[in-house]
Amino acid sequence: MTIREDINSAVKDAMRAKDTATLQTLRMLTAALKQIEIDEGIEINDDIAIKELQRQVKQRKDAAAQYHKSDRPDLAEKEEAEIAVIYRFMPAQMSEEEIAQYVDKVFAESGLPATIASMSVLMNKMRPELEGKADLALVGKYLKSKLQ
Repeated sequence: MTIREDINSAVKDAMRAKDTATLQTLRMLTAALKQIEIDEGIEINDDIAIKELQRQVKQRKDAAAQYHKSDRPDLAEKEEAEIAVIYRFMPAQMSEEEIAQYVDKVFAESGLPATIASMSVLMNKMRPELEGKADLALVGKYLKSKLQ
């Protein structure tokens, strides 16, 4: 089953369970995917769906951080609950240890100097492999700490 089919199936399950919070998030995901189809005139495949899910998660993480700064834990919790719903449809993410091992391996194989100037080259090399499997912000943070 494709990600889109999984989401549509989950919408039906949420309707049957009368889970309004989950249903609202799932409908938002369905609308976002449909919007891409209309705007770009393409059919949604899993790669496009994963990129959109990542974008939605990033949006909600940013919103939750803003709500925490504004001392609005109720709204932050709502955003975090939506993130949990979205993560159900994404492939398993790499742990921080797995990210560290992968970055260390790629860095060792590259032979580049341990300077911040090497960061963009290394990120461009790792991005295609890690996209959808790891949070690239964590990858960048770890790489930056390693290069300094």
